[in-house]
Amino acid sequence: MPAAREGTRTAPSVGADSARPPRSTSVLGMRVDELNYQFTMHQIRCWTEAGESRYVCVSTVHMVMEAYDDPTFRAIINSADLVGSDGVPVIWVCRGLGLQQRRVFAPELTLRLCEMAAKVGTPVGFYGSTPTVIEDLKRNLQERFPSLDVAYSYSPPYRELSEVEIDRIAKEINDSGARILFVGLGCPKQERWMSRARPRVKAVMLGVGWAFDVCAGQSKTAPVWIQNMGMEWFYRLIGNPRKLWRRHLKNNPRFLLLVLLQLLRITRYQVKAIRAV
Repeated sequence: MPAAREGTRTAPSVGADSARPPRSTSVLGMRVDELNYQFTMHQIRCWTEAGESRYVCVSTVHMVMEAYDDPTFRAIINSADLVGSDGVPVIWVCRGLGLQQRRVFAPELTLRLCEMAAKVGTPVGFYGSTPTVIEDLKRNLQERFPSLDVAYSYSPPYRELSEVEIDRIAKEINDSGARILFVGLGCPKQERWMSRARPRVKAVMLGVGWAFDVCAGQSKTAPVWIQNMGMEWFYRLIGNPRKLWRRHLKNNPRFLLLVLLQLLRITRYQVKAIRAV
């Protein structure tokens, strides 16, 4: 199956001293890049130092199925500057399609980037979730990384924002000096927002969703052995069945069937090397 074409962007070079640009493949039409923490953090640091507007997605089964069902959303993901793999089942599929895939777990990526930002003096911002979660998140991270400069934080209204509101928020973010913006609105809302904001927000935006709750101390990740089994979704479902049961009932069986059909149609690995622009 060919790599995703619809809205696909090539990952820019990160300079002569960087690792090679990532390869990518298509999972049910959605682009996923061959990433790890080292490359992702190096690329983000280069973008922040250049003052560029970028957005980064971390894929899960939920995101893949949202993209499969909605061509407009699929184009948003395929147009992202980087698309990593958070969900272990997505990692397994990418490996089956020929990538040497590693997990980029949103809560862990958030912590690593905050640690890096604290060390090099890069201001960060947080956009999304509730005011309570935002305050707990800032307190926990600044206790863990005392030199972390949280230049911006905002819990937006739970509704679609107008273009005027997006412009106002973008100006506030830019005026704050934040160069890494963590976005915790949940999929697919956070990816849609980042796509709209990219021309306006002069920061690297990362859709990390549930990481806000984890880093705020209001939710726990599964034990490592459960994560390695690809069963963290079940751990979270047990903890919050009212919120998650419909999503998993709708998405998980279809994902398994559709990726099996995709893999069975593969006659050779369809892995696309992303070249520098």
